[in-house]
Amino acid sequence: MHTKTPAALAVNPHRHYVSENRPTTGKAERGKLTEASDPETGFLEQLGQRVRTMRALRGMSRKVLAKVSGISERYIAQLESGKGNVSIVLLRRVSNAMGAHLEDLIPSAEPAPDWAVIRDLLRKATPAQIAQAKDTLAGGGPSAQRRISFAGIALIGLRGAGKSTLGKMLAKKIGWKFVELNKEVEAQNGLSVAEIIALYGQEGFRRMEQAALSQLLARKELMVLATGGGIVSEPLTFDLILSSFYTIWLKAEPEEHMARVRRQGDLRPMADDRSAMAELRNILVSREPLYARASAVVDTAGLSVDAAAARLSDAVAPVLHDKHAFGLHSAAS
Repeated sequence: MHTKTPAALAVNPHRHYVSENRPTTGKAERGKLTEASDPETGFLEQLGQRVRTMRALRGMSRKVLAKVSGISERYIAQLESGKGNVSIVLLRRVSNAMGAHLEDLIPSAEPAPDWAVIRDLLRKATPAQIAQAKDTLAGGGPSAQRRISFAGIALIGLRGAGKSTLGKMLAKKIGWKFVELNKEVEAQNGLSVAEIIALYGQEGFRRMEQAALSQLLARKELMVLATGGGIVSEPLTFDLILSSFYTIWLKAEPEEHMARVRRQGDLRPMADDRSAMAELRNILVSREPLYARASAVVDTAGLSVDAAAARLSDAVAPVLHDKHAFGLHSAAS
């Protein structure tokens, strides 16, 4: 194993890390060598990207995140740009030196005794093994495919996509019940979504959202479900949506989303944000790969309400005519 002598290291007195002396290189060459010659920089850039992506999935502007977390907006901007607190690099170095995973050094809820073993097995597992493990943990058996009950049609997409308006029209046309998941959460907990988030945070709201969805499914009645735009950020809840409903992504251009939201008088979570459109685009880009997991996509860009409703009706026609063709069983039968 190659080791460096103390003479090969230089300590920067203004930062909390140790760096190597390296010969000066041009900007282009430094850019190519960022990950290879300076892994700490690459690590911080990846960390910043993960923070930025997670913030977008949650639908939070930088200003909102700063307010909720109690951290300055300027620091969050630095973190997202890959220039965050370098003590994170120290933590990574310590974990690497011990041959441990970084998450092992981060305080969290006490894990199950076998969690480390399970995690390492999952890291080495094949896609087929992971699918089998997921099925077992979800309540199915390794030798029998879990029976999926068809609960109806779920509409997903960003705020302003028309989920409530078009969902009500579709439900009336096909004779099913229309349900807005956020309103179901409010009814079950006696609090508005804003109050729930203020009292219990995003994590608390997502727990209540999952509980509300489970209770809806337990009723075993066909419905058209309008979901919140950020439901895709909670993997277990979104997986339950995908496995229980014929899911449709209502899609529109960012400008149309913003115009519709403004007409509704609802600017959450971008109120008073001068870069609201940029934030909206960032949210859309981050969520698009998840929205794209839907069974079908209905693009409502440039359409009137009636035209969009007609397009949605066409999209659900196949599943209404033959639910079993989609591998689903009616919960109402």
